[in-house]
Amino acid sequence: MRPARLVETHTSVLVFMGDRVYKTKKPADLGFLDFRTREARRAACHAEVDLNRRLAPDVYLGVADVVGPDGDLCDHMVVMRRLPADRRLSALVVAGSDVTGQLRAVARLLAGFHSRCETSAQITDAASPTALRRLWDEGMAGVQPYVGTVLDPATIDAVGRLAARYLDGREPLLRERQRRGLIRDGHGDLLADDIYCLDDGPRVLDCLEFDQRLRVGDVLADVAFLAMDLERLGRPDLAAFFLDRYREYAAESHPGSLEQLYVAYRAFVRCKVACTRHAQGNSSAAAEARALAALALSSLRRGRVRLVLVGGPEESGRSQLAAALADAEGWTLLRAENPATGTPSAGAAGAAGAAGAADSGPDSASGDDADAGYDELLRNARIAAERGETVVLDAPWALRRDRRRAAALAHATAADLVQLRCAPAAHPRPAAQPAPVLRPVSPSSGSGFAGEPPSADPWPEARTLPHAGTPEGVLRAARRATG
Repeated sequence: MRPARLVETHTSVLVFMGDRVYKTKKPADLGFLDFRTREARRAACHAEVDLNRRLAPDVYLGVADVVGPDGDLCDHMVVMRRLPADRRLSALVVAGSDVTGQLRAVARLLAGFHSRCETSAQITDAASPTALRRLWDEGMAGVQPYVGTVLDPATIDAVGRLAARYLDGREPLLRERQRRGLIRDGHGDLLADDIYCLDDGPRVLDCLEFDQRLRVGDVLADVAFLAMDLERLGRPDLAAFFLDRYREYAAESHPGSLEQLYVAYRAFVRCKVACTRHAQGNSSAAAEARALAALALSSLRRGRVRLVLVGGPEESGRSQLAAALADAEGWTLLRAENPATGTPSAGAAGAAGAAGAADSGPDSASGDDADAGYDELLRNARIAAERGETVVLDAPWALRRDRRRAAALAHATAADLVQLRCAPAAHPRPAAQPAPVLRPVSPSSGSGFAGEPPSADPWPEARTLPHAGTPEGVLRAARRATG
C-alpha cells in the first residue's frame, strides 16, 4: 500500500490514497478562474474529466459527490487512477535518464491528438494577430502588480516590446496558419510534471478546463508548452528534439522564430502563475517567476527576425560567407537569379519554402536591370521575413540607395537589420586588370554579381569583416554581429 499524501496547488487540493487520487477545486476567485460556487466547481470537475479523457481515458475515472457528516451534498471531486511518481517525465529528466524514446512517443501521441481536436471559425480566430496581441497584453497586465518587487522591470519591458515587434511583422504567417487549419482546442498546459511515461505509452494529464481561451490556439503553441518546460528543467536539447519529432509526426512546417514566440508566451503564462503562487505565500515562487521571465526574454531574443545584408566585392569571399552563415544558423539565403537560365541560384538554409517559390535578385551591370534585380531580391526577402524567416541577402550592396531600400523593408516587416561588409583583399590589383564591374555571371558563379563597382558608396553602418581572417574566424565574427 502506497502512503497517503496531500498536495495543494493554486487551484486544487489533491489527496493521494491507495491507488486513487481525489481532487477538489478550491472555492477561490483568482481572476482567471472563479470557483466560489459549488455549481462552478462541479462544472469544472466534469469538464476536467471529459477533456482529459482525450489523452488519458483510463486515468480519469469520473466525478464523485462529497457529502458532509449531516448527509448533505457539499462539494464535488475528480477521481483518478494513481500513477507512479517515479515515471513522471520531469522526474526522469531530473534524474538524467535517456528520455528520447519517451519524448518520441509523446510527440506521436500529440500529433494524432491535434489532428482530432475540435476546430471552428471561433477557435481559429483565437490565433489571429489581434487575439495573440490581446493575450500578450493580458499577460503583461497580469504581472504588473509584481514588477519592481518580484520581477525585474527591464526584463518585463523587453518581453513586451519584443513580443509586440514580432507580431507587428508576421500577420501573413499567422493568417497562413489559420488557413491551414492548425488552430485547435488542445491541451493548454503541457508540463513535464503532468506526463507519465508508462510501459504501454505516455499518459498526459491536467488539461486546462476552466478557460477555453487558454486551451485553444495554434497546435505549435500547445507543444511549445512542453518545450518550454524542458528548457526550464535545463534541457534545451530535449526541447529541440521534442519539437523536431512533433514536426515530423504532424507533417507540418513552421519557422523556428514562431517556435520561440510560443515558448516565450508559455514561459510568460507560467511566470504569471508563479506570481500568483507567491502572493498566496509560496516562498519559492518568486525565484521561479524570475527564471520564467528570463526564459521568455531569451526565447524572444532567439526568435528575432533579421534581414542580414552580406556585401562587398565577389573576390572578398562574400558569397562563401553568406552561405556559411545561413547554413550555420538555419536561415534563408537569397542570391541573384542566373540570367542565362532564368532559374534561381538562391540557396535556402532553413525553410526557404516559407518564402514560397522564392526567386532571387539583381543580376546585371547597371541601370534598370540592376534596379529590377534588387526589386526582386527585396520582394522575396519580404515574403520570407513576413513568414518569420531570417534572410541572408548576398549582393554587393555597393550603393547607399539600395541599402536604404533594405532598411525600409526591415522597418516594414519589423525585422532587425544587420549589415556586414566583406573587405576586399589588401593587396593591390595588377595594373593590367580592369576594375570589377557589376555584370551578369555564368551559371557556375556563386552569385548574380561579379564584383563591387569602383564608385561604391561609403558604408559606415556595416560591420566590416577583414579578408585576411580564416573562413572560420570570419564566420564567428559574422555570427557575433548578427546576435
